[in-house]
Amino acid sequence: MITGDELTYNLDKLHTTEMGIGRIKRNLRLETDEVIEWCKGAIARADGIERRGKNWYVYAGNAVITVNAHSYTVITAHSGR
Repeated sequence: MITGDELTYNLDKLHTTEMGIGRIKRNLRLETDEVIEWCKGAIARADGIERRGKNWYVYAGNAVITVNAHSYTVITAHSGR
């Protein structure tokens, strides 16, 4: 069984691209430039984490964060569920 523990145990591998940083900041209206650190914190205190296919979907407050399960790349994040 795959659980969100795999993602939380590998938070140190979390990263994104420059375009990803801009997309996440814009979609969540973040003021910080430390987007990955913000995502790590959100994942650590997530309300729920599920894996569907090749991606993890993290539900943290009003944010949904999408992370590639193989590369630990934060693909996108948006508000709402």
